[in-house]
Amino acid sequence: MSKSLRLGVNIDHVATIRNARGSAYPDPLRAALLAQEAGAEGITAHLREDRRHIRDADIAALRAGIAVPLNFEMAATEEMQAIALATRPHAVCLVPEKREERTTEGGLDVAGDDSRLAAYIAPLRDAGARVSMFIGHDARQIAASARIGAAVVELHTGHYCDLHYEGRFAERDAELEALREGAAYAHSLGLEVHAGHGLTFDTVAPIAAIPEIRELNIGHFLIAEAVFIGLAPAIGEMRRLMDAARA
Repeated sequence: MSKSLRLGVNIDHVATIRNARGSAYPDPLRAALLAQEAGAEGITAHLREDRRHIRDADIAALRAGIAVPLNFEMAATEEMQAIALATRPHAVCLVPEKREERTTEGGLDVAGDDSRLAAYIAPLRDAGARVSMFIGHDARQIAASARIGAAVVELHTGHYCDLHYEGRFAERDAELEALREGAAYAHSLGLEVHAGHGLTFDTVAPIAAIPEIRELNIGHFLIAEAVFIGLAPAIGEMRRLMDAARA
């Protein structure tokens, strides 16, 4: 099992700030290039149905402008499939999406929609995209992801992070153990394991230490921390904490 752990930086909320004023800045591509220079091994961007942050032009600019892989997060809709097939990103991560939610609230129900999702991801796979399912640690969802032909599962770490900041440490530790078990099970099925959502300097180390996890995708916290210390230092510190946990 490889000790290497990649860091993908999600730049959605650079676009959130831009869109708050309807201006041309801050530019998500500029943030992606800074993240790349600071050591990010990938860039993640979520093109939502309502275009609340990332927009179509951002995806095109990222695809053309960055040298590291682009991880295109999207809902499993016909519109998004067409955009992904036209854009041909390195990876496509399918996520649940509800118009009224502030951020992604849980994992995708792959087990309850496996036939449709199997057909949905087939052309994406044929086009060369690595297809990932953003799911919880439930064994049924992990097994369904393998069954439909996904290459990757990304485990949702948001509940673990929420429990930490709510001071519910016994529940947090139980959630962490469930994530460990889910990662091991996914790896045993031949899936590559990623993780993300809500991770911070305070919560990243136990997740980074899970040996089966190959990539962490982190965004909101890094963009928030960049307000105070700059994007490159924030990424550098996250990278340091990840490496120390892995060692």
